[in-house]
Parts: sequence; C-alpha cells; structure tokens
Amino acid sequence: MKKIYLIRHAKSSWNDGMLDDFSRPINGRGKKDLQLMGKRLAMFKIEPDIIYSSPAKRAIKTAKSLAESINYKKSKIITADTLYESSYEAYLALIHSIDDDCKEIFIIAHNPTITEVGERLSGAILTNIPTCAIVCIAFDVKHFSAITEESGKILFFDYPKKHTTL
Repeated sequence: MKKIYLIRHAKSSWNDGMLDDFSRPINGRGKKDLQLMGKRLAMFKIEPDIIYSSPAKRAIKTAKSLAESINYKKSKIITADTLYESSYEAYLALIHSIDDDCKEIFIIAHNPTITEVGERLSGAILTNIPTCAIVCIAFDVKHFSAITEESGKILFFDYPKKHTTL
C-alpha cells in the first residue's frame, strides 16, 4: 500500500504587484490555515517518508510549516522544479521515480495541476483543491511505478474552510 498526500500551498499574498508569481509569500489567512492543517496532520499521526515541494516561495513555506508540525526535518524536504507550472505527466514521472522503501509521501504544489493529478489518479471529480487542502490517495500497489490513472482511492479530502464556524 502506498499513500500520496496532494497538498496545495497555503493562501498567498497578491499585495506586492512587483513580485512575480514564483516569489509570492503566504498571507495572514494562509499562516492561520497552515497552523490548523499542521495540527490536524499531527493529531492523526501522519508521518510521510518524503516531502516533495515546488520551489515557489509559498510552496516551500507551506512544506516547512507542515514539516515542523509533524516533526519532520525541514532539511529533508526535496524541492522538485517539475512541481511548478507543470503537467500531470511530470507529476507521474516524479511519482514513478520514488523509492519503494517509502510508503507515504507529500507533494506540495499548485493548481490547476494538483487538482488534475488528484482527479486522474483517483478517478474522482474534485473540481478544485483549495489552498492548504490535503487530499490523501491510497494505492493498492507495492511499487510507486505501478501507479496509473484511476488506480487510487481517496481516503480523505480535508481543507481549512471545512473547520471554520460562522
């Protein structure tokens, strides 16, 4: 059994019009959402073997914050250029390259591709993975290279707005 946690980066700031997309930081709401989702990961004792992150500033910050919440060494986070402005095929190539000693991995990246990957790997209609959301997909395989389209089953889809009260 292999598990992939697809995680969209936390809400980013558009306040500085001079910054390019790659350099946008996380905003205040994003920081609060990270605290909430980090606590939820810790509460359920989720411990990935590897965390992969897009190299964009908001994705790296998301990865580091979540890593801290679950006592994962930040120095072990792997940045993968293929997770920024990428494609389903590039994500799948990354997934297929993962060492089979790993059981659970995080992939922290961006829309629209992260939603497409979630839909294509699970066969579910997700429509949109919101910021700071986590989609856990389980695969009944021994090797990451055996993961194919619609071969996974969604175990949970959690996001900050599920936990806000009016």
